[in-house]
Amino acid sequence: METLDALDALMLTAELVSSPMHVAVALIMSPPDGMTGTAFMDEMYEQAMTASDPVDPRLRRRPHRGVDTGGLWVWRDVADLDPSHHMHRLTLPRDSGTEGLWALVSELHAEPLDRSVPMWMAYLIDGLDDGRCALYIKIHHIVVDGVAGLKMIGDSLTDDADRREMPPFYATTASDEPTKRRSLNPLSVVRNVAGVATSGLSLGRHVAFAQVANIVGGLVTSTVATPFGAPHTRFNTKLGPHRAFAATSLNRNRIRAIQDAADVTGNDVVTALVTGVLRDWLTKHDELPAQSLVALCPVTVRGREAAGDDGRGNQFGLGLCPLPTAVEDPAERLNLVHYAMSNVKHQVAANGPGAMLIVLMPAVVPTVLSPLLPFGSTVKPSYNLPISNVPGPQTPSYFNGASVDEIYPVSVVYDGMALNVTLCSYADQIGVGYIADRDVMADVDDLVPLTETALAELEAAVGIA
Repeated sequence: METLDALDALMLTAELVSSPMHVAVALIMSPPDGMTGTAFMDEMYEQAMTASDPVDPRLRRRPHRGVDTGGLWVWRDVADLDPSHHMHRLTLPRDSGTEGLWALVSELHAEPLDRSVPMWMAYLIDGLDDGRCALYIKIHHIVVDGVAGLKMIGDSLTDDADRREMPPFYATTASDEPTKRRSLNPLSVVRNVAGVATSGLSLGRHVAFAQVANIVGGLVTSTVATPFGAPHTRFNTKLGPHRAFAATSLNRNRIRAIQDAADVTGNDVVTALVTGVLRDWLTKHDELPAQSLVALCPVTVRGREAAGDDGRGNQFGLGLCPLPTAVEDPAERLNLVHYAMSNVKHQVAANGPGAMLIVLMPAVVPTVLSPLLPFGSTVKPSYNLPISNVPGPQTPSYFNGASVDEIYPVSVVYDGMALNVTLCSYADQIGVGYIADRDVMADVDDLVPLTETALAELEAAVGIA
């Protein structure tokens, strides 16, 4: 009997009083030559209903709790998976644009997953303009996180446009190796701490050093954020039952050009881009705080030398990154973001991801819980939103001859965090997904034109025509 991680169990329990906690991805595709989007989706649905391929082990188990488990949450394998429960065919009104697709995704993303069966759903959708179609897949966060989920989807695709008879995305891969989970969800950082606490004394020293560095750094520079140092915004509140999603795509060459001109990283550029978007949106609503916002950002440190002294490579940690929304000049914003992210990366590298996670936990948890409490408004948040940048397939991909044109992440929001911005690289594009609570931010689609405006401002600021 395999028990769930403590935090996974907490997430399931928290869903009863809070928000659904699943991650998702939306793929927009062009059907193979000679086929309509409707015919292709019908064929894919029929294949999914009749496929004999073995299902990925993560997608054929469900959580269970009862007297027989002593009240503990455990995993139960499902021997006979019913694909008709998990796979659905939907049709948009004829020649719907992406706005119609995002409206549908918003509705689907708000619906919780059924716990009595494996917790994932997939929707094959036709009716987009130009004969295109879409695949929307959502999986509970206790099953996979955003990184593992995108890897699962990427592994089901091919770079061969002529390949046919491919297994469905939910089929297990040939290697069938467990996927290491690198969570981008602030609620799931606790599980990473246990794996890195190999030396209690060493970890304790790093925790103490990181705490001092955060406090002192926050006093002397605007590029270090301290716990409970973010301003109150409408994003830091209790959520309602509805969601609103919008997305747009960026040309990676434009991001690289800014990166090279300013001598910063690509992640610095997209973080500064989101900063400009938030500044413009808050200004439009006359809600721009005098104090800059703070983002919760994941940091991956690659290589043993960069990962601290715990002997682990490819480490993942979290940091509080000030977003200079109070700064008017885009070039200065980019510069400040660069130094802020450099500070975060330095601390994760020097102290180890485990130490940084421990330092941040007392700040992250109250930010999530305070909106549920009567006195919550008196507690300052430690961050206003998360910003994540996850890798997708790096070459143009296909599924049974259909071209995957665009990939967009659809992340999770919950109490205390009504907006989540996640970016996903794919081939020569970067998909930007904005998911928000509809009651808090009904006009989330306004962020799409603001994204292009912010990108153009950054280009002009660094001297790119």
